[in-house]
Amino acid sequence: MSAERRSADLARMRDETFDVLIIGAGVTGAGAALDAASRGLSVAVVEARDLASGTSSRSSKLIHGGLRYLEQLEFPLVHEALRERGLLLTRLAPHLVRPVPFLVPLTRWYERPYYGAGVALYDAMSAVSGHGRGVPWHKHLSRRGAHRLFPSLREDTLRGAIRYFDGQVDDARYVVTLMRSAASYGAAVATSTRVVGIIRDAREVTGVRVRDMESRAEFDVRARTVIAATGVWSDDISEMIHEYAGLRVRASKGIHLLVPRSAITGDVGLILRTEKSVLFVIPWGGHWLIGTTDTDWDLDRAHPAASSVDIDYLLEHVNAVLDRPITHDDIEGVYAGLRPLLAGESEMSSKLSREHAVVEPMLGLMLVAGGKYTTYRVMARDVIDHAARRLPGTPESRTDQVPLAGADGFHAAWAHRTSMARRHGVTVGVVEHLLERYGALATEVLALVDEHPELGRALPGAPEYLAAEIHYAAAAEGAVHLDDVLTRRTRISIETPHRGTETAPAAAELMGDVLGWDRAARDREVEHYRARVEAERESQRKEDDRTADAARLGAPDVRGYGADPAVTAPLF
Repeated sequence: MSAERRSADLARMRDETFDVLIIGAGVTGAGAALDAASRGLSVAVVEARDLASGTSSRSSKLIHGGLRYLEQLEFPLVHEALRERGLLLTRLAPHLVRPVPFLVPLTRWYERPYYGAGVALYDAMSAVSGHGRGVPWHKHLSRRGAHRLFPSLREDTLRGAIRYFDGQVDDARYVVTLMRSAASYGAAVATSTRVVGIIRDAREVTGVRVRDMESRAEFDVRARTVIAATGVWSDDISEMIHEYAGLRVRASKGIHLLVPRSAITGDVGLILRTEKSVLFVIPWGGHWLIGTTDTDWDLDRAHPAASSVDIDYLLEHVNAVLDRPITHDDIEGVYAGLRPLLAGESEMSSKLSREHAVVEPMLGLMLVAGGKYTTYRVMARDVIDHAARRLPGTPESRTDQVPLAGADGFHAAWAHRTSMARRHGVTVGVVEHLLERYGALATEVLALVDEHPELGRALPGAPEYLAAEIHYAAAAEGAVHLDDVLTRRTRISIETPHRGTETAPAAAELMGDVLGWDRAARDREVEHYRARVEAERESQRKEDDRTADAARLGAPDVRGYGADPAVTAPLF
């Protein structure tokens, strides 16, 4: 997915009539692209910003069945999610999805039989999913056993714990890999390409009009079926076709904090109940990921903002169980995301369904919305099955048999990582880092280092990442702007106290060498990135959503949204 490939795909979009045109490149859109392309259909994908730039890069980074949904008696949803978890862990993406242990702390006598029954059912449903568990069974622990695994837990109220396992993923990297897999099957993919109109022939949708936000050129893309996988922007489809699209989506905001591993002593994650949401404390490399909140959001959907109230809420609840309080000074990164929930008229957001829906408000136009990250493949299959009714001869979905890019050969590469490190003149730690991000494709990143040894150096301000990874993101992973690599191809924007500002100049130089940026373009990218970070910091000092949103919108969008009077249509 190079710059040259993007130009070629844009040319295809001008000239071809595709079987399937997908709006949106989050996990559902990318999954639909792979599902359709692997069936032999011609596919185009347009995305207003970057791959996974919305909800799909701002989750809790979990691949899970949804233990809490058992309490809501959502048995089919949990079973489906556990089946998908097993597939991802064992067959489709073992290089990107890995087991992570959690403790359920027990503070009252009746919690052990209550939660124990729930976790036992969770494991049992996983065992009969048919695709392999991929994780160990749960285990009951005494107070001493729980404290041994998580010494930072306060002992004064702890009666014991239950340890169980779920899956963990870098959500944005997963979407990038998913879309690269779709591209390998021939899908045409263009980020920074915004839909500004729906093309209709009477009551039938036959394509969309798009605006390339890099060149500002507008053109039509024709397709036999159009699929909107637009998440929290799904309701905007109604505005574009000037009638009710058949479903409504409510946005629920969840924020997360990152703190260093040294701030909390523990070897496993925690799952805690609060009065409004479920609270996770999750090991994330050299950090802890703490989240999440659950509040309605009706402001800017492209850049949801975390307020000081959101941050204080998380700190208050996590500190209630820790022996040493986490403070604002411990926080390295903060991010906010929006869950697209199928909305009723009056439900609290935490009660809205995580199931998905596929509707066809007009001939040739399908919407898919709702669901959860773990079940993206099912959502993608269902919407392509719906589209296939208009495309006679379309084969059945086979994405349960299609390993993602980098999966084939991963286990062998991991087993030989010591010899791989010796062969390329790097440490075993570097090889492990690359294998867990790229799978077997790590050899492509190491080949860059072999050819250009200077790319083997650590990035300033982010020593766990190599310069080669920035180069590779621009050359092979569809990154167009500096924010794409610091926020989504890597996680430097949330994993460092400076939030990427110290890394930005070096990263801009590396990207500029690949993409042909002149000095003004490199400086402009750094300026935009630093302004975005400062706007986010300012928003996190505000006490309510509206003032936080206003502060976040103080930074100009690097793709020109909000500054271009010629673009007034809803944003996808």
